[in-house]
Amino acid sequence: MTKIRHQPSIWAATAPVRVPRPALTGTHETDVAVIGGGFTGLSAALEAARRGHAVTVLEGMAVGWGASGRNNGQVIPILTSAEPDAWVERYGDAGRRVVDLIGNSADMLFGLAREFDMDAEAEQAGWMQPAHSPGRVKLVQKRVEAWQRYGFPAELKDRAETADLLGTDFWYGAMANPTGGHINPLAFARGLAQAAERKGAVVHEQSPVIGYDRVGSEWVVRTETGTLKARALILATNAYTGELVPKLAPRLARSLIPVLSWQMATEPVGDNLRARILPGRQAVSDTRGDLRFFRYDARNRLITGGAVMGSHDMARRVKEKAARNIAEAFPELGVPEMTHVWSGYVGMNWDRFPRIHQIGPDAFAWMACNGRGVAFGTAMGRELARAVTGEDIETLAMPLTDPEPFPVQGLLRRVAPTYLAWLKRADTKEIKH
Repeated sequence: MTKIRHQPSIWAATAPVRVPRPALTGTHETDVAVIGGGFTGLSAALEAARRGHAVTVLEGMAVGWGASGRNNGQVIPILTSAEPDAWVERYGDAGRRVVDLIGNSADMLFGLAREFDMDAEAEQAGWMQPAHSPGRVKLVQKRVEAWQRYGFPAELKDRAETADLLGTDFWYGAMANPTGGHINPLAFARGLAQAAERKGAVVHEQSPVIGYDRVGSEWVVRTETGTLKARALILATNAYTGELVPKLAPRLARSLIPVLSWQMATEPVGDNLRARILPGRQAVSDTRGDLRFFRYDARNRLITGGAVMGSHDMARRVKEKAARNIAEAFPELGVPEMTHVWSGYVGMNWDRFPRIHQIGPDAFAWMACNGRGVAFGTAMGRELARAVTGEDIETLAMPLTDPEPFPVQGLLRRVAPTYLAWLKRADTKEIKH
């Protein structure tokens, strides 16, 4: 088997080693076929196997090779812009169930890490969203009040409290949620795969699916070297749906814009500075559209990232930008050296609402994490598994919609980096009410 090379991330350098599972060969049968070995697919496999069903996961490269193993590892129990009241207004009772799913998603993820004793650097140290301007404190306050109304432990911190928690007076206040935190995402993906296998699921890596069809009462899923027949199907490929096999699910692939996201790690922060800067080790993502985000890993490296316009020399430019951002927020650190720089796709859509689709009898997919796929994707995997193992859709957090492909997705992918300029302008506008 050809060895799959992960990008040179801090996660690939530190995650527990996983022996790749063999590719699918020949013809096999299963109850539930899962396409995609990231958080959603592996969480779905684990849940379906727990419920007594035969499950087979087909991963095109290696477990955690896509977005699940490349992200910042922040476990965030809210979504980017889709607020709880908006879910309920749009989808009614199903929307309320989604709100509950989102609000409980971090607890669910950390619960899995503890239950299966995963070596995934899981720290439920909390998550904070600091306001980057006085006007954005109003946005944060509204967000806190909204989540509190639905029974979740969001808290508003004033500027002094925020400075104490973050070790800097760079921000003006913050939303804090104690259920959030951070993980080594590649290690967590490998931990999920191991947990699913312990419950009886079968995982095949280096098995890109080239097509699937409904034949009679079953799904027939094809790779180059094998065929899998299943009663039910879960497509869990999100931003990478059109990347390995462009014709796999073209309408779904065109319903989001894969946007390149850059992540990086600093050298370890010394103990004295570590005790003063972010002393509580929370995960942090501020209110900018041109986001500033960071957290520590288990070796006290700051894990951060960013975005730049244009495609020329992106790795160098984004590394320099992120280092300047850290120095601006934490002057004591100076301009840090980045030891690892990597990138991957985030699935974005026009209104920042993830979409759940029924793609056939006993077959489902969800798309567009909009940068918040760690906790939500893991929780949604469990929900999809419940849908294909007998639970009534009307009791699940699954408001179903039809895919809405972007008419000029190829063009939008090329111009997506210019969206950053709009975000930077929007960051300067204050919230008036």
